[in-house]
Amino acid sequence: MKLDVKLYEEKMKKNIAAYKHELESIRAGRANPAVLDKITVDYYGAPSPIQTIAAVTMSDARTLVISPWDPQSLKNIEKAILASDLGLPPANDGKVIRLNFPALTEDRRKEITKEVSKLGEDSKIGIRNIRRDANDKCKEMKKNGEMTEDEQKTSEKSVQDLTDKYIKEIDAITAEKQKEVMSI
Repeated sequence: MKLDVKLYEEKMKKNIAAYKHELESIRAGRANPAVLDKITVDYYGAPSPIQTIAAVTMSDARTLVISPWDPQSLKNIEKAILASDLGLPPANDGKVIRLNFPALTEDRRKEITKEVSKLGEDSKIGIRNIRRDANDKCKEMKKNGEMTEDEQKTSEKSVQDLTDKYIKEIDAITAEKQKEVMSI
């Protein structure tokens, strides 16, 4: 009986997808509605994501416009943005909220680059943990007589090959995002 390598590959793919999603929420000088994904607003007593109670659009490359469907929620959206770690002051004109993304300073670029590196390293750790789980499963199957030693070595090698592949992908994604941040 062989180890189901596809199962672990799916877990690694999900790890990469989560990493990409995390990178989208990093504020990198350009207006990007994804930076609001983590912010929830108290909307009639229930925490709600901004995108569910308002239309979020880009008026230009550096400005997001948040147009709530219920004008009563404008103040709550403003409070949620101020309370978040976004670091952008909302401009409320009574009908919409504008978020202006300032140009990045050199220090901010370096800070974002470090943050991207840290997220990449965390994602690599996740991939390695998946590899460890797969290898532990191989050892358990060998111990229980469900797998021969050769099958164990083959399974561990295929899991290691997957690990190497996805770690290279994380490195490529990280390098691309860092290049993007430095070129803004």
